[in-house]
Amino acid sequence: MASTSDEQGQTGPDPTARDAAQLPPDQRRDIKGTLAHVRELLRKQEVIQALVHRQQGSRQELVEALVLRQQEVALAQKLRALHPADIAHLLESLPGNQRLRLWQLVPSELDGAVLLETSDDVREFLIADMDKGEILNAARELDGDDVAELVPQLPSHLVPDLLGSLDPEDQAEARRALAFPAGTVGALMDFDLIPIREDQGLDLVLRYLRRLERLPDHTDKLMVVDKARNLVGVLSLQDLLVHDPEVRVAEIMERDPLCLRTDDEAEEAARIFDRYALVSAPVVNAHGQLIGRLTVDRVLAVAVESAQDDMLAQVGLEPESDLFANVWRAARNRWPWLIINLCTAFAASRVIGVFEDTIERVVALAALMPIVASIGGNTGNQSVALTIRGLAMDQIDPRNAPYLMAKEVGVSLINGILWGGIMAMVTLMLYGDPLLGAVMGVAMLLNLVLAAAVGVGIPIGLKALGRDPAMGSSIFLTFMTDAGGFFIFLGLAAAVLAH
Repeated sequence: MASTSDEQGQTGPDPTARDAAQLPPDQRRDIKGTLAHVRELLRKQEVIQALVHRQQGSRQELVEALVLRQQEVALAQKLRALHPADIAHLLESLPGNQRLRLWQLVPSELDGAVLLETSDDVREFLIADMDKGEILNAARELDGDDVAELVPQLPSHLVPDLLGSLDPEDQAEARRALAFPAGTVGALMDFDLIPIREDQGLDLVLRYLRRLERLPDHTDKLMVVDKARNLVGVLSLQDLLVHDPEVRVAEIMERDPLCLRTDDEAEEAARIFDRYALVSAPVVNAHGQLIGRLTVDRVLAVAVESAQDDMLAQVGLEPESDLFANVWRAARNRWPWLIINLCTAFAASRVIGVFEDTIERVVALAALMPIVASIGGNTGNQSVALTIRGLAMDQIDPRNAPYLMAKEVGVSLINGILWGGIMAMVTLMLYGDPLLGAVMGVAMLLNLVLAAAVGVGIPIGLKALGRDPAMGSSIFLTFMTDAGGFFIFLGLAAAVLAH
């Protein structure tokens, strides 16, 4: 951490290799082409290895070793030219055996940076293939707060040795980061910042910045603190550069700036960054003392991960960040909601069973039932998506929830009258029965209204119970629109067409 009030607080070059190896822009954009090339090299390696194994002769092992070495050199050269984030993407896009072979070829100085860029499950998979020395060497290339990000995937007996291998400053940062619960701003914040004093002149601040070999990543403002390290304001780099050097910081700094607390939720911080288009924000403790800062790259990672988890949660899947995870583990992940889905599907089938006699008398009902259920499910999913988005953005509360419900029901009434009427006419043309057409139209109207009400009510209800609004919403919605749609349609048919 750099500070103008501490002559020893200068920040040298970040030793991580996160930015060390980069492709030219035209090549860096072609990650799909790079992935295809790496896969082709791995495939050739497997083919050549298989062919050499079939050969007989005293030099078989030597030939095999030379051929494999040639392929490994080509792969290693490809990896050395890539950014760690691209290497992480390649590793996540490969099945287990190929992933490990590629991981062994990653330059050791990039190991730590690549691990940081991978998803949690893939990181755990890679770490399991590393020995203690490799893990410690990878960690030495990282800042303390980055080391804290790796700790949850490490064997517990390695953590003391890992922390003990860091220099005192990084060790202190790692321990501070680990003190905050996962999912909070404190666990995500960066300790690398530049605090200044409000009584300093801009010329002094500029001279200090020129002495640094680099600025912390995503530095768009400097944090202004008092002697007790309480945050009193921020000074943007733009104001620093355009104002007269003789001006004092206190004259142009932004007082009472937007700041985050260490115990704020990370997802709420992401919404704040989006709302105010922030690049960085100061982080303070409960006493208002400056602790660190949150940067847009970490916020973006949280937002992307949250969006991906919500997509999985809507169909009842736990977060599964490794697409090529162990088959048994992936299967177990899906059991709970498959059981729930099986039970709801069975319940819906029992609704149909109640009206078996009606279906036998009017066979057309069997062909029309799926239409009613399908259109209801589509409408409900639209309402669910809008409601989950509103809850995620804190736009829905008990005061406006009834209005949202009324609005969605109103939309469904309009659509139900329009499309129910159209399906009534289509049914009449197909089967020549006005009563059947009327049943079809009314059933679609009622099921669309039910779907909208359920689509709004399920996420809000889950939220009120302290559950994730996205978790399983689609499964419950499908049950309600299927069972409800079948009951409405067949019930009307039994009442109107049975005589």
